Amino acid sequence: MLVQDVINHLHDLAPLAYAEDFDNVGLLVGDKNQSVSGVLVTLDTLEAVVDEAIEKECNLIVSFHPIIYKGLKKLTGKNYVERVVIKAIQHNIAIFAIHTALDNAFQGVNAIICDQLNLKNKQILMHQRGTIKKLTTYVPKANADTLRQSLFNAGAGNIGNYDNCSFNTEGVGTFKGNEDSNPVIGQSGQLQEEEEIQLNITFQKHLESKILKTLFEAHPYEEVAFEVTTLDNTNQHIGMGMVGELENSQSESDFLKFVKDRMNASSVRHSKFLNKPVKKVAVLGGSGSFAIGAAKAAGAEVLVTADLKYHDFFSAENDIIVADIGHYESEQFTKTFLVDYLSKKITNFAIILSNTNTNPVKYL
Repeated sequence: MLVQDVINHLHDLAPLAYAEDFDNVGLLVGDKNQSVSGVLVTLDTLEAVVDEAIEKECNLIVSFHPIIYKGLKKLTGKNYVERVVIKAIQHNIAIFAIHTALDNAFQGVNAIICDQLNLKNKQILMHQRGTIKKLTTYVPKANADTLRQSLFNAGAGNIGNYDNCSFNTEGVGTFKGNEDSNPVIGQSGQLQEEEEIQLNITFQKHLESKILKTLFEAHPYEEVAFEVTTLDNTNQHIGMGMVGELENSQSESDFLKFVKDRMNASSVRHSKFLNKPVKKVAVLGGSGSFAIGAAKAAGAEVLVTADLKYHDFFSAENDIIVADIGHYESEQFTKTFLVDYLSKKITNFAIILSNTNTNPVKYL
C-alpha cells in the first residue's frame, strides 16, 4: 500500500477541495508513492509524535492540524515546526494534514461533537459557497443516453437527496470541419446539421476533473463543446459548524455541566445565563467566534466552540449563550474517528492512534 492509497480514502471522507483558502492541507512532507509501513494518527504533529512514529515503525503520520501552516524559508531547526519537518525527512516519514477539509465535511469534526453531545437532526450551520457546479454540453441525440449515464456513473447529477438529475433540451447543432478535421458525423469541409441534446448536469466541485475526463472519453465528437459554471445553490452537506437538537430540553447549568463531562473539558467559559431551557445547540470545533451570528440566526440557545476572546462574550448580547470548552477539547475525538474510519477502509493494515497528548494548554 502506498501513501497515496491512504490519501485517497481520506479524500473520500473529506475532499481537500473544500478546505478553506487560508489552510494548508494535504501531503506536507514525503513521497506519495512511498510504501507505507504503518499509519499513526494524531491531532498535532509534534517532535514527540514523530518519535512515536519512529518507535512504532510508522512512516505515515495522518494529522488533523498541519505542522506547516505558513511558508518555510529555512530549515535550520530553530523552532518546533522546522525540527519536526527535519526529523520527518531524516526518517522518511510522510505527513498528511486534513484540517478544515474535515471541518467542512458532513461526517467530520462538528458531527463528532454532535454525536458526543447526543444531538439529533444535525444540519450544517454555515454552508460553504461555490461548491456546486454545472456542466453544459451538446451531444448527438442518438448518443445522449450513453453520455448522460456515464456522467451519472462518475458522480454527476446528485442534488441533495436526489440523483440522476439533469435537464435536456433538443435543438439543431451546426459545424463544418477544416481540412485537418476528422468528424465522426459528416465530412470535412461540408456544413453539417445534426439533431442534438443540450445536456445540463450538476456536480460537486471536487469531482470536476473526473467529470471532464468522463465527458471527453464518452462524448462521440472529436471536438467537445462544453462549459462549466459555478452555481449559487446550497450544498447541504458542506460547511462549517453544525446545529442539532437535544432529545429533551435541559437547564443551562445542567447542559454546560453535561458538555464539560462529555467533552472532557477542564473548564467551560461561558456568557451569562439567560434562564431559558436549552434544546437547540450549535457547535463549531476549534476557533468559532465567527459563528456567533450564524448560531443566533439558526435559533440555537447555546454555541459550543473554543478560543473566544473577552469581547466575544459580549457578542452574545443576551440572545444566546456562548461556551468555550478549549481548542484541543473541541477537536480531541477527531483522531479516534480517523483511526476508526481508516481501520474500516484498510482492514489488513495497522492504523495506530497516537498516545501523545499534544494539548499545549495546561491547567492548575
